[in-house]
Amino acid sequence: MSFSELRKNMVQNQLIKRGIKDERVLSAMGSIPREIFVSDHLRNSAYDDSPLLIGNEQTISQPYIVAKMTELLEVKNDHIVLEIGTGSGYQAAVLSQLALRVFTIERITDLRKSSEANLKSMNITNVFVINGDGTIGLSQYAPFDRIMVTAAGPKIPKNLIDQMKDNSIIVMPVGDMKEQKLIRGVKAGGKFEIEEHDLCRFVPLLGKYGFSDVGV
Repeated sequence: MSFSELRKNMVQNQLIKRGIKDERVLSAMGSIPREIFVSDHLRNSAYDDSPLLIGNEQTISQPYIVAKMTELLEVKNDHIVLEIGTGSGYQAAVLSQLALRVFTIERITDLRKSSEANLKSMNITNVFVINGDGTIGLSQYAPFDRIMVTAAGPKIPKNLIDQMKDNSIIVMPVGDMKEQKLIRGVKAGGKFEIEEHDLCRFVPLLGKYGFSDVGV
């Protein structure tokens, strides 16, 4: 089966059948070649219903989780998005199809370089990859319409909330090192309210305001 056919099957069987409804999200994930964002020896597994290792003890999330987080974020085509945790660049590539501009922070230099190469190979020009501590955010480009954190922390860092616009959304896995829930935080009218969604398991968010705060 070709990668194109595998991609169509992924959208139909892993996303639509599990309740992903946002047509823009489905279209983006149906058009981004996921196989580009995994190691050569894992390309035939690129559309499996599971996360895959991408090196440096990091993973590319399973397709459903990518779709769910993206759908929860409700990205519009005029939005400026901040992503924490670039990885191989797949999630940023999906967001690039939905947003005006995406800033994405990766703390591991090797992954920053490979994600830039992956995005460049697709001629994606509205994603900007930055090396650094994602838990600090990117105050020089704030405030943001949307923020996505693709690693799990014990809580949503306050400084990321401070970098959100009014009427903005952040999506992040929150919990302990073994299990988390996808949390959507909505900042509006001076209030910040959270919703709990799917159970999940992510690599830990490391940095000044991540798990390093609790001794991990």
